[in-house]
Amino acid sequence: MRVLISGGGIAGPALAWWLHRAGADVTIVERAPGPRPGGHAVDVRGTARTVVERMGLMPAVRAQRVDERGIALVDARDRRLASMPAGLFGGEGIVAEIEISRGDLAGILLEATAATTEYRYGNQITALRQDDDGVDVTFASGGTERFDIVVGADGVHSGVRALAFGPESDFVRPLGGYGTYFTVPDPGDLDHWFLMFNAPGGRVAGLRPERGGTAKASLSFRTPERLGRLDRASRQRLLAERFAGVGWRVPSLLAALPEAGDFFFDSIDQVRVDRWSRGRVVLLGDAGYCGSPLAGLGTSMSLVGAYVLAGELAAAADPAAAFTAYQSTMAAYVADGTELPPGGMAAFAPGNRLMIRMRALSMRSMGRWPMKQLLAKQFAKSDAITLPDYAALAPHHS
Repeated sequence: MRVLISGGGIAGPALAWWLHRAGADVTIVERAPGPRPGGHAVDVRGTARTVVERMGLMPAVRAQRVDERGIALVDARDRRLASMPAGLFGGEGIVAEIEISRGDLAGILLEATAATTEYRYGNQITALRQDDDGVDVTFASGGTERFDIVVGADGVHSGVRALAFGPESDFVRPLGGYGTYFTVPDPGDLDHWFLMFNAPGGRVAGLRPERGGTAKASLSFRTPERLGRLDRASRQRLLAERFAGVGWRVPSLLAALPEAGDFFFDSIDQVRVDRWSRGRVVLLGDAGYCGSPLAGLGTSMSLVGAYVLAGELAAAADPAAAFTAYQSTMAAYVADGTELPPGGMAAFAPGNRLMIRMRALSMRSMGRWPMKQLLAKQFAKSDAITLPDYAALAPHHS
């Protein structure tokens, strides 16, 4: 089986790993010129841990994980208003037991698949033409090739979804805000805590520890407008304007922006696609289902989805049956995982000082009954799927 995967982040390489074990011939096409470094910390939680363990990659993940003790809301003078230690919900809270930089996790998956998967960087799919037996794929670099299956694992703004399913506006729901992540030097006083500061006007700044003398900065803001495509200079100018006059550590974060090699800026969106396949084209991860960074299960859903999709493709007589089984196995887990936390964007980025105080009060109550019981249920979503055992993915096939 010849499979083309669009997207070389986390979902695509994870799928490639399992498909190779099932005997498929896999190619990954990635628009970026090479592996993307940096990115915010992602968590591997619940059932996704089992998937990583079955891949034999947990020692590598643990070796590169970030030592993050918890999350704290702070005021302009860095005094803690509320905090939630990482261990409060058995390692499955806002900050999970296993937090790792997105770039580091992608690097582990790349290393695990480099010898068995063909990677084509700096290229992308420009046209898809499918029939009952396969898909003719045209690439930006020129030339057309035929594959049995095409997988869109290319994120919220998926090019494969646009070509095979329809315009982005049909599937992507803006949540009314934008966010940026970028690497800064470690200020030296984080003490392994993720610090978050809220300012009136729906503005949020964050700073979280990493490994090796760096920290990850984040700046998010609420806005009802869609900003369209902006170049790097325009994005940075916009952030400087939006965060003008915000205290805390924000001036130093803005000053570090121009030097950041991994500056990432995007809208905060939810992705919902009713049916994840069209003929021989199928979606995986954020391209098909994404609750936004507010929901926080994106990486775990990508890893679990990769395992299930590969297993069903190996087990089924034809792709259509495999895609149906993949969706029905994942449906309840994805419905839970894409649900926004109470209050959504307004709770994350309150508009005024009163609501900021309410947010801190709410976090302080998270460790106490009855809030603790309600949240335990929310965080248990990461375990809300039983992984099937697929014969073709068992270790003796490798």
